Amino acid sequence: MEPFSVHILGCGSARPTYKHKPACQVVSLRGKLFMIDCGEGAQMAFNRQGLNLSRLGCIFISHNHGDHVFGLPGLISTMALLGRTAELHIYGPKEVKAFIDMVEQLYCEGIDYKITFHAVDTKSHQIVFEDRSIKVWSIPLEHRIPACGYMFCEKAGLPHIKREMIDAYNIPVCQINNIKAGAGWTAEDGQVLTHEMLTVPAAPTRSFAYCSDTIYKPGLSSLIKGADLLFHEATYPEKLLYRAKQTYHSTARQAAEAAKNAQVKKLCIGHFSARIYDEVSLLKEAQDVFANTILANEGLIIEL
Repeated sequence: MEPFSVHILGCGSARPTYKHKPACQVVSLRGKLFMIDCGEGAQMAFNRQGLNLSRLGCIFISHNHGDHVFGLPGLISTMALLGRTAELHIYGPKEVKAFIDMVEQLYCEGIDYKITFHAVDTKSHQIVFEDRSIKVWSIPLEHRIPACGYMFCEKAGLPHIKREMIDAYNIPVCQINNIKAGAGWTAEDGQVLTHEMLTVPAAPTRSFAYCSDTIYKPGLSSLIKGADLLFHEATYPEKLLYRAKQTYHSTARQAAEAAKNAQVKKLCIGHFSARIYDEVSLLKEAQDVFANTILANEGLIIEL
């Protein structure tokens, strides 16, 4: 099974604190890196986790609030200083483009790589990126400005051929890819070996859903059903529900309700308000509803 991991680079909210940096995560799959949001300090956190900037091809922005984009100028500039030539793709609500254009005009004139922005429709659930390894879906969210989450869905690999069958029937190496693709094999004695006899199924696919920032949306569950991991914002405790509604954020209990309704395997909560000093209470509140909940923290790596 290929490594599929989520790296937490920042899990605070609008106001940075000594404890938490603003929002930023990195998805690592089959040697490729995908960044989600890019708050202040993102590139320092990126380096601290030993991640390789040359493997970062795409950045997915949830919405155009500063705590989700203010790390972009430094990151874009650093990649230019490092001699990047590969195209960088940035996805997000259309409002983000003006910020990217400003960064390029003021700080990145003459860089040696191209930045391509892809506007995401925040009201639709659709594939916004796809390659041989993964599909990325947009998830409509509801915040004070247009916002969306993202669902990273691993594509199924080819079946694995049984080594003992290769040896037992002298199957040439040149036929292995054909068999993985669905072919059978006829042995020297005329015995017909089906594809199913020669292979074992590929490992199950995995998925990760990122939902921040948003007011609690009961309808979200159908879009993230069965995800292996859900990151859902939990800016406030339930006792500050009135504040969550005012600011279009969610409570820890609501994040757990979303996880429970979607029947995900694991929930990670974050985007903590700067006024919250006891995050363990948020964890307990969520675990009362959905037991398999963990707290986000800078430096945390979650293996799927």
